[in-house]
Amino acid sequence: MTVNEILAYLKKHGSSSNVSGMARFGITPAKAFGVHTPTVRKLAKEIGTDHSLALSLWKTKYHEARILATLIADPEKVTEELMEIWVNDFDSWAVCDACCGELFVYTPFAIQKTDEWCHREKEFVKRAGFVMIAELAVHRKDIANEIFLRFFPVIECEATDERNFVRKAVNWALRQIGKRNASLNRKAIALSRKLSKMNNSTARWIGNDAIKDLHSPIVIRRLSKLKFRTKRRSTKN
Repeated sequence: MTVNEILAYLKKHGSSSNVSGMARFGITPAKAFGVHTPTVRKLAKEIGTDHSLALSLWKTKYHEARILATLIADPEKVTEELMEIWVNDFDSWAVCDACCGELFVYTPFAIQKTDEWCHREKEFVKRAGFVMIAELAVHRKDIANEIFLRFFPVIECEATDERNFVRKAVNWALRQIGKRNASLNRKAIALSRKLSKMNNSTARWIGNDAIKDLHSPIVIRRLSKLKFRTKRRSTKN
């Protein structure tokens, strides 16, 4: 499919009411068709990986075209320069989260960019840094605990950022690290408790919400099963 064909497809499947619905969830890009995400994902499966097409779609600035671009781009062809261009183009949490979770997390520059973006001031760039932490914790089983422990100081430092899209990402990062394994769970809970006692309402919210999630029966059961499976594997070896 060409870019024009894809834009025509998106226009056909979009609606102004969906655009209004997006706005209610804080998604207010300058250009949007109002296409439901499952429709975009279905189209991505039909297209497959096409990095060149992804680059062209991103340049259209349409919300759904950029979501589609993150789904069909090739992480092996993503350069550090491209990551910087795209991250500075983010105009909604939806594009930010899709790009980080579907594409950037699988690139060779994932950890490096996470370290850099968490310290940036621009709202969606900083959010991207913390979304990357969350996505790394979920998707990158090859990363050692030590890398995630390295993120704790920046989580503590930025926990006072009151901007909604940043604070929620900081909270998400802390919770996902704590769900990775039992060892990180204990350390994440310790940091959460520290945040919950800070003289800052945003930090307290992040800490208290994380404690509630990381102490939940569902998380505890999952981590117990994971610990049991790990012990069985080590015994067999």
